[in-house]
Parts: sequence; structure tokens; C-alpha cells
Amino acid sequence: MVVLVVAAGIWWAVYPAEGEPAAQAQTQQAKPQGGPPPSPGPEVPSLGQETGAIADGRRITPLDTDHPAVRYLDEELLKAVQKAAVAARGDGIELFITSGWRSKEYQRDLLKKAVEKYGSLEKAREFVATPEKSAHVSGKAVDIGPTDADDWLIRKGRRFGLCQAYANEIWHFELLTQPGAACPAPQPDATG
Repeated sequence: MVVLVVAAGIWWAVYPAEGEPAAQAQTQQAKPQGGPPPSPGPEVPSLGQETGAIADGRRITPLDTDHPAVRYLDEELLKAVQKAAVAARGDGIELFITSGWRSKEYQRDLLKKAVEKYGSLEKAREFVATPEKSAHVSGKAVDIGPTDADDWLIRKGRRFGLCQAYANEIWHFELLTQPGAACPAPQPDATG
């Protein structure tokens, strides 16, 4: 099932994960919106509640504020990504959030899986930060897809203050400059 949403005069499609019941997708979309949880602030949900994980196959747009990965993003970052998505759409590019805000527990789990994949914490840290250092946990980072959207945002994101943060992650963006100013050179990887 594809759900069409009109926001800011633009049509957006929401694609539930394959096999996800339509009633469940509608329930998820009807959840009330909340404010961003970065500290200090409201208690961040723990694993088993809201983690920020996006189900495989599910496409989340920057307007899907019912999803924790979007809802708990830093307010300025969210506004910048939403503006960028509108501009990208005008250029024929669909921009999706592949990862946004993450709970500390979810970040810890991603790091553990990266250690298993890469064989060491040192190598894993090139791609996944600790919960204490991750900009995803504070809601100040967003991963974008597909690749054509990454390319578009690398070239045009500075108009919105959005910059590629790491050279080895073309999908990872943060607010690293004032809108219209040049982006700083990306760090080599997540270790800084």
C-alpha cells in the first residue's frame, strides 16, 4: 500500500515495509507528534519503545514526523532537511531519511554489529560512533538516500546549511554551516 500525503503543496508518498499491514501503517501515521528529546529535555525512549530504527524497505520522508527517527531530530536540522527535500523534489530527486535520531541503546547495538562485521572496535568506529559521540543520538545528524539524493545534497546542501560530515559516508549530513556558506571539508570518517 502506498499512502500519499500532501504537505506544503507537495505530494509525498509513504511506503510501508513490504508485508506491513495497512492498518498498522495508518496507526503509525496517526501517532501524535512530540518534541525533540536531545538532552537536556524529555527522557529519551529506551530500546523496546522508540529506538529510531527504520524497518528495511520502509521509505521515510522528512515530513514523516510520526516516526521517531524524524520526530526527535533537532528542530533546525529537521527544517533544513525538509526545505532541501522540497528543493530536491523540484529537481526531480526524491530524498528519503534512511536513519535519523537513534536511541542510545540502538546506537550501542549498531556499534556492536559493526564490531562483529569489521572485526575490531577500531575499524567499526570508522563507520559507527559510540552513543556518547554519535550526532544521531543527539538528533543532530541524518542519513539520506538514495544515492542520487546524496549526490544532490552534497552539491546543493550548503544552501540549507547541510554538509556531508564524513568522507567515507556520502549519506551522513549535519548542519555544519550557515545556509549559503561553504561547507567545511568532511572528516575522513566517524572517528574524527
